[in-house]
Amino acid sequence: MPKLVDHEERRAGIAEALIRVAGRRGLHAVGMRDVAAEAGVSLRLVQYYFQTKEKLLFYGLKHLTDRFTARVGARLRDVGDDPGPRATVEALLLAALPDDEESRTFHLLYTSYAVLSVTDGALAAEPFVENPDAAEDAVTRLLEQAREAGLLARGADPRAEAIGLLAMSAGLGTAILVGQRKPESAVAVLRYHLDRLFEGARDSSGADG
Repeated sequence: MPKLVDHEERRAGIAEALIRVAGRRGLHAVGMRDVAAEAGVSLRLVQYYFQTKEKLLFYGLKHLTDRFTARVGARLRDVGDDPGPRATVEALLLAALPDDEESRTFHLLYTSYAVLSVTDGALAAEPFVENPDAAEDAVTRLLEQAREAGLLARGADPRAEAIGLLAMSAGLGTAILVGQRKPESAVAVLRYHLDRLFEGARDSSGADG
């Protein structure tokens, strides 16, 4: 009886090979032949599943994003059943910092894809993140909850604060990636700004009393 081929498993194996090669050499330097060699399969097989390099990159990075989303979910579960807005926002921001090999690879390839898509129309036409505003929306909702509970500094705009916090997290992640900053330093900076954002509510209430 012929062995049944699990096509999705093969696709995932090729995607993992792409991630490993790109993590070592950079996304711009990866070719389909390199991925085939890393995966231990023929170039023809890679071309069978992914007709173009763009399709291979898209699938591989979508695969990496799914893994990263699961990582964020696990970090949130570790915070507890009802951690509150502050702890949840902190967990989301810290999950994005490249403090181990997997998160480093995600940050490197995500940034590389964004840069390449500026000049590559095929990549720009098919972004691998289905909902690029999902993180911004999630943080905004959490900050709105904090404001309603009186936990947010007076006058703070949840949407603007969410955009700023995520941009800060991304910038700190790049600083870690290039060796400018240690992960511990980046964590301290994020917590400093969260303290001001959340503890400012108590300062304001005290001043009014």
